[in-house]
Amino acid sequence: MRAAYMYGPGDVRVVDAPEPRIEQPTDAVLRTVVACVCGSDLHPYHSMQPNDTGRSMGHEMIGVVEEVGADVRTVSPGDVVIVPFVFSCGECEFCRAGLQTSCVNAGTTKPTGAGGAQAERRRAPFADGTLYRVDVAEDDERMPGLLTLSDVYGTGWHAAVTGGVEPGKDVVVIGDGAVGLLAVLSARQLGAERIILMGRHEARTDLGRRYGATDVVAERGDEGVAAVRGLTGGLGAHVVIDAVGHLPAYEQALGAVRAGGTMSRVGAPQYTEAPLQRVQFEKNVTVTGGVAPVRAYIDELLPGVLDGTVDPGAVFDRELSLGEAADGYRLMDDRAALKVMLRP
Repeated sequence: MRAAYMYGPGDVRVVDAPEPRIEQPTDAVLRTVVACVCGSDLHPYHSMQPNDTGRSMGHEMIGVVEEVGADVRTVSPGDVVIVPFVFSCGECEFCRAGLQTSCVNAGTTKPTGAGGAQAERRRAPFADGTLYRVDVAEDDERMPGLLTLSDVYGTGWHAAVTGGVEPGKDVVVIGDGAVGLLAVLSARQLGAERIILMGRHEARTDLGRRYGATDVVAERGDEGVAAVRGLTGGLGAHVVIDAVGHLPAYEQALGAVRAGGTMSRVGAPQYTEAPLQRVQFEKNVTVTGGVAPVRAYIDELLPGVLDGTVDPGAVFDRELSLGEAADGYRLMDDRAALKVMLRP
């Protein structure tokens, strides 16, 4: 089996890897239909400690079930499934509450040994609680949109929902990557009237306008904050979404949010400490967001993808073979591609 592994900064290789197999009765084995490179994959691409064993990469995929364990009931061999980027049992208190990322048996804190999605095949633990069967063929033209439901569309939606986006509110989205653009789309779906996208890459901000951004602010830092305030009557925005995860974006969000407003953070933080204290306290700002439980949102978001009402798959602007995964990382790191889809 071929799979993409990262061995250090800028060092991605497609290598021969062990074939996945059923290890627990709740497992499934999947054959990859499509996978992709995520913006969050670029963090280790820049900073990973080099090692000889490498790290299996990727967490977004659509697959076909090839084999299931004895206890699996909801999917069968031959099913096409959306694979959320976090595995979940579907039965614990947090899963039942729609917070699958905090699943006590898997989630973000319990290693599953599943291997990465940038591979020809993958083991899927907790198949019943994680996999979402969808009645489409492997060659369905909507596959890019379906793939966004494994992470970036659900993450953008999570940002807007936890931020409390609704009609009449001004929304700022910091970051013109796939998550930021789909946060714009989500904010428009939830009725926001003014959506300010903070980004400086024209091809991306043009897609943001297509998704519903009413304004684009290219400035960063204090200049960006001043531009947002100029567009919002000097008050700042009701909701500010940080879809980047770097400290300057966080500080920009705190400056752009109005008193009584909400900051929603869905960009994976690349810092350990950030200012909050008096600024947040004096402005009565709510800070929310977090790792998106995308499994909880598929029921709501899937119909629009299937009927063509929305086109989240437009964030994929390049398609490569799995064997070209290293090129996909380079293209995204160089900002020559927004999001790269991989086909085995």
